[in-house]
Amino acid sequence: MRYRQLTTGTLALGVLLLIDVLRVWLPGIITIFGQAASTPAELMGAFALGWFVLALGAPAVVRRVGARPVAVAAAVALAVARLTLTAAPGGRTQLWVATAGLLAGLVWLVGVAADADRPVPGLALGFAANAAVHAVLDTADLVWRGDWVAWLLSAVAVAVFLAGTAQPGHRGGAGGALVGPADAPAGPADAPAGAGGGRAWLLAGPALLLAGMVALSPALARTGMSYLVAGDGVARSPLFGLAPVPVAVAGFLCAALTRPPRGWARAYGPVALLGGAVLFALDRGDLLLPAILLAAVGLGACLALTDDASTGDASTDDASTGDGPANAGTGGGVSASRRGYAVAAGMLVFALGAVGYYSAYDLGYPNAAVPVVVAVLVAAVAFTARPVVHRLPGPFPPLRAAAAVTALALLAPVLADEVPVASNRDGPPERLTVVAYNIRMGFGLDGRFDLTGLAEVVVRQRPDVVLLSEVDRAWLLNGGHDTLDLLADRLGMPYVFGPAADPVWGDAVLSRWPVRDPRTLPLAAVGAPTGAQALAVTLDLGDGVRTAVVSTHLQPPPGRGPVVQARAVADFAIRYAAGRPLVVAGDLNTEPGDEAFTEFVDAGLVDALAAARPLATSPADDPRQQIDHIFVSPGLAPSDPVAPRSTASDHLPVAVTVTLPPR
Repeated sequence: MRYRQLTTGTLALGVLLLIDVLRVWLPGIITIFGQAASTPAELMGAFALGWFVLALGAPAVVRRVGARPVAVAAAVALAVARLTLTAAPGGRTQLWVATAGLLAGLVWLVGVAADADRPVPGLALGFAANAAVHAVLDTADLVWRGDWVAWLLSAVAVAVFLAGTAQPGHRGGAGGALVGPADAPAGPADAPAGAGGGRAWLLAGPALLLAGMVALSPALARTGMSYLVAGDGVARSPLFGLAPVPVAVAGFLCAALTRPPRGWARAYGPVALLGGAVLFALDRGDLLLPAILLAAVGLGACLALTDDASTGDASTDDASTGDGPANAGTGGGVSASRRGYAVAAGMLVFALGAVGYYSAYDLGYPNAAVPVVVAVLVAAVAFTARPVVHRLPGPFPPLRAAAAVTALALLAPVLADEVPVASNRDGPPERLTVVAYNIRMGFGLDGRFDLTGLAEVVVRQRPDVVLLSEVDRAWLLNGGHDTLDLLADRLGMPYVFGPAADPVWGDAVLSRWPVRDPRTLPLAAVGAPTGAQALAVTLDLGDGVRTAVVSTHLQPPPGRGPVVQARAVADFAIRYAAGRPLVVAGDLNTEPGDEAFTEFVDAGLVDALAAARPLATSPADDPRQQIDHIFVSPGLAPSDPVAPRSTASDHLPVAVTVTLPPR
């Protein structure tokens, strides 16, 4: 009997759309379901995992109703959700639309798995194409743009996906495997769907996690490049920061779409993947690039090891008679169900890994083992797979497919904005305007990724230097954006970044003036779950005039104030300034009069916002707490303190103009 299924291209496009939905849904758990750290991390984790557990029931539905009806219905729901999210509705509407799209995507994968035992080419192309597109878009997704171009491209992608879903595909897998000569003809359309494919589908979720966290993350690649510029533990605006992306994409696709070696040489993929995961887990900025490249090649090779050409024997399945809906468009009931459960279980591993890794920053347990454990799982499943003896050729020659996606990725460094350049302009200024802002990873109170809102409220202050807290540069949980580089482009100001929780989360200083001598001080956690640091830089204002600036985000231990960290930052800042004018600012998580606040005053610093007190900054829609502060040394005269209203973050920015001492 003949089976209908998705082609490789349609599977790849569906994976791309599902990842788009995930980039909205994942940060929505924190910014919409969880509000201002008031929702317990355990509850947010249960909410996230619940939908993946629910998807474990999809194989039973497929077995009863049939793969094709389920896949088509789920594809339509995924497409509608993806288009709806382009409007960036915000709030609970956005969360529930994204949740519906996620669940539809999971059910769609189960439906496809029931009828496809050769998913590796489609999955690999989907992961790689998503990375290439995300890089070309400068790590800011189409769903957050909302202009006519975003609508047009989204509509075209959805239309092509639905058209492909509605058409009968090749049997025996999602378009067949990609091996052999570049111009090899497609395999027979009536090749029977086999009992294989379970291992490949099982790896779909873990591979998606490792690709998004490490191997194919454009934001992580640019962050890694930014550490190479300075080489002193801080990161600076890099030139051609996305250049590693096409290299990673090419390595991944070439490894995934070509025949793996035989014997013990097959171990190169698992070993490379484990090596990349370990380097990533070491939390060192200077190791990010080798981690990405190793993980990309290793992950592709591991997928290739599971792309078995064996078609199996459908007659061994207890539902292979063709009777009833269980066999409508499936390759046999038992094997189809196994593939369905495999992909559902694999996506549950994705959820467990993501929640387990990122909830550590709320609950305070070590999380470095998470990517390594997932990599071990992928490596073990891949290496123990039956060696591939031969493969059916597919509709896309492997080298041409890899070259096409790599060429798309190559556009990213070519189209990237130039790095803003600071200069001494016309000599030392008389005044400096300072803005300090906790940007909450770029997400506003409504849960939208709101770079425009953040940039507008900062630009209105006409700042000379901007100090940012809660800067996220690649976390998959927050959508995988490089928020710092995106915001720096909009402000036209180069940056220096100081890592806190890990190499991609911390604080930053952006300046219109040249920056010298950056230093970062890791702060003792003293019971606080999230890491903290103090980033010090010197502004070169020309003619030998220099001003020290320190950006920090204090993390209070449970039930106490951040006294120990405040004392450490004040001491570090005074010693770093060495008598020069000094500005210390950020989200200090302490209010005027508290013991931690007093540490800065006792160190001889002046509250630059005192004239405007009370000046509440959190939460942004109903500010009641004064926890964002700017302190200056006595030689600086503050004026015009303000906390301009905005809902582009859950905090309000604070700004002040300081008059420099006469020369």
